[in-house]
Amino acid sequence: MAKSKKKSSGTSSNVIALNRKARHDYFIEERYEAGLVLEGWEVKSLRAGRVQLNEGYCLLKGGEVWLFGVHLSPLNTVSTHIHPDPLRTRKLLLHAKELRKLIGAVERKGYALIPLTLYWKRGRVKLEIALAKGKQKYDKRATEKEKEWTRQKERLLKVHKFTRRGLPALAGRGIGILRKFVVFRQKSM
Repeated sequence: MAKSKKKSSGTSSNVIALNRKARHDYFIEERYEAGLVLEGWEVKSLRAGRVQLNEGYCLLKGGEVWLFGVHLSPLNTVSTHIHPDPLRTRKLLLHAKELRKLIGAVERKGYALIPLTLYWKRGRVKLEIALAKGKQKYDKRATEKEKEWTRQKERLLKVHKFTRRGLPALAGRGIGILRKFVVFRQKSM
């Protein structure tokens, strides 16, 4: 009887690198999985985890997708016959249907292609790229406000949880404080 495996695109053990800045700077619309054309020394560097995705971006040239700005540091044990270029442009491998869709979106609608996650899948390196639109400064501020509001709600709900247990110091205040705060918050927005 064969064991069934769950599909996972980049579980924590398989992840090589994350682009955390991408979710802060862009609205992510769609995600795609792409293969990478790599050289031998690059694969060894990836196994050692020596890669930076933060400044990476993808461009369309000649009907193909290319990865720019990703820094792959060579290992000290690289052969002296090879002169590695850490910022080399790398070709991404996508299905033709996905490629046509990306070309249409990037050229007509003003979207950008950004790398999100670099991970191993069945012994091969995969890159999760996203079709995204850039955030303006006010969008970033609104996102920060929303995160802060959810944190405050969690804190207040935690206070409410203590009142349910019957702590005398907070008795009768927990849910009332939350209601007042929610009303105040809605008026200020």
